[in-house]
Amino acid sequence: MKNIFKTLLSEQQKDGTIPHHPYSKWKGAHWVLLQLADLGYPPGGRELIPLRNQVYEWLLSESHLKSVKIINDKARRCGSQEGNAIFSTLTLGISDQRVEQLISNLVKWQWPDGGWNCDKKPSAHTSSFHEALPPFRALALHARITACKTSRRAAEKAAELFLSREMFLRKKDGKVMDPGFKKLAYPAYWHYNILAGLKAMAEVGLINDPRCRPALDLLESKRLPDGGWPAEVKYYRVSGEEANGTTLVDWGGASKIKSNPYVTADARLVLRSAGRI
Repeated sequence: MKNIFKTLLSEQQKDGTIPHHPYSKWKGAHWVLLQLADLGYPPGGRELIPLRNQVYEWLLSESHLKSVKIINDKARRCGSQEGNAIFSTLTLGISDQRVEQLISNLVKWQWPDGGWNCDKKPSAHTSSFHEALPPFRALALHARITACKTSRRAAEKAAELFLSREMFLRKKDGKVMDPGFKKLAYPAYWHYNILAGLKAMAEVGLINDPRCRPALDLLESKRLPDGGWPAEVKYYRVSGEEANGTTLVDWGGASKIKSNPYVTADARLVLRSAGRI
């Protein structure tokens, strides 16, 4: 794991920053911090402070905040950005007082159904699972750390968005909301899938809610003969080139018949939390 950490941080300059926009996919500071947090990088590392500053300064800049549109009384905001930033900096033990403003913004932008959405169509009325999962994880973590009632209420409201749809099924007919939700991936980045959703439910202690069962059953059914789980889709290219969608780390690729170690680790964590293995 140390080699992966070293690779993720290999583009740091003398001042500790990474020479890309923080949101540059997938090498910007935003994504590097998220992967470090997900993989268990030792908390409190002062070498990560410049990356934190890059992310916070971007998300709290005047130009960024002005880009948030209010349409039909709903904030059109990619909540995954603030959500991932909050989650990663809290997990890595490098947050400062600015995280409270990020929390406040997320709560202010939360939709009535419990989620977030950046869809600017006036007709949009349901939150996006893609945009709602990272804020859910972040607010739940903040509530656990600080006992903040506002964060707890917001996280509970967000949990219902997913649970009321059994993690991937439409309310009206029980059919799959999006075929992509069934496809396992690592890293998922901002993309929602059942494994990412179930992992969040395990983190907050909701994995044994009966409404998680259909997704847990589906996850179990994807186990391969070798005992692992596959990455059925990937959202990255491994390359040292400065191009959108590239990563310096080989995350094992995608295959229908070969286990992926990162997907397998997450699947085992989820199923162990649910008492299924």
